[in-house]
Amino acid sequence: MPTAPYLDTHPQLGTGVYIHDSAQVIGDVTLGPDSSVWCNAVLRGDVNRITVGACSNVQDLTMGHVSHRNASKPEGSPLVIGDYVTIGHSVILHGCRIGNECLIGMGSIVMDDAIIEDRVMLGAGSLVSPGKVLESGYLYIGRPAVRQRALIAAEIAYLTYSAAHYMQVKNNYLAGAPQAAAVPPAPPPTRDEAGPG
Repeated sequence: MPTAPYLDTHPQLGTGVYIHDSAQVIGDVTLGPDSSVWCNAVLRGDVNRITVGACSNVQDLTMGHVSHRNASKPEGSPLVIGDYVTIGHSVILHGCRIGNECLIGMGSIVMDDAIIEDRVMLGAGSLVSPGKVLESGYLYIGRPAVRQRALIAAEIAYLTYSAAHYMQVKNNYLAGAPQAAAVPPAPPPTRDEAGPG
């Protein structure tokens, strides 16, 4: 698997983790059980730590990095991703915190010290500025990201469905048969396009 150390830190992989051969996972990175990192994604945990929770997926061309520790900010800005999170294609995550059961839409940027609470949808192409807090249970869209409305029940259900879908796909890849297993049916479509993969 495409992992590499940085100084004395090495990636730590939970059971059932899948990393595509073209991805790069470097340094102080912890991948929780059944998480996945997809084509040409980069998680560079050199000057701080990166944690990806259980059953989360980091999709193609996503870049995750961190900010270093210093005298004025002893903890720096690590990158922390919760459980059952879907990170869409070509997302940039830098030193931020993402809660459980979130969906980060394709092409979004989330900056240092931003906090995305549990069960948030971030629409495709959005920008979350440094230190901003996105409250649980809402859809946010825009540059900068603005709260649009509360998530409906089908959208909340979709958050875990999306993660479960990627768990099935990564299991297919681990088994060496990418098209072998059927994916469970999707819940009803949502009112807004948040840009899942």
